[in-house]
Amino acid sequence: MADPKNDDFLDDIEAAEAEAYAEEDLDPTEVELDSLRAERDEFKDRFMRALADAENARKRADKDRREAQQYGGTRLARDLLPVYDNLQRALNAAREEHAAAALIEGVELTLRELSNVFSKHGVTTITPEVGDKFDPQMHQAMFEAPVPGTKAGEIIQVSAEGFMLFDRLLRPAQVGVSSMPAS
Repeated sequence: MADPKNDDFLDDIEAAEAEAYAEEDLDPTEVELDSLRAERDEFKDRFMRALADAENARKRADKDRREAQQYGGTRLARDLLPVYDNLQRALNAAREEHAAAALIEGVELTLRELSNVFSKHGVTTITPEVGDKFDPQMHQAMFEAPVPGTKAGEIIQVSAEGFMLFDRLLRPAQVGVSSMPAS
């Protein structure tokens, strides 16, 4: 067992040494250097932690970006599954004899359902009409042809509709354009 008197004696010696150290003449330059070293070490530690935090944030953002790119269309894909099912049913019905009317009705319903899915996800169609003015922001000229009774730059044929995702062009409408010279 430890002797309590001996412990008190050791505490007294440590206190005396601390007082003696405090009473020594300390060089103010050394004190300032020690203070600056401590401050430097603290800043270095904080810098290393900030650097590690920044690296972790970069890795997290990269992972989030990859996941968004890979799985961002999940909602749209789920909503398109019934359209796929309906197209499968239409193909099966087409294989039966005298199925033309049922096939046409099924395809019309499927197209309507697809349009609803598009609308739900912010996809709108660009449907130019023959005679409309060609707009290079919304239309892609597939060919030019001189057609009597038209003006240069008028749409003379629509090959495929275009699509917008909210305010961003997904695909321009594919059109034929009149090249009729002005008379």
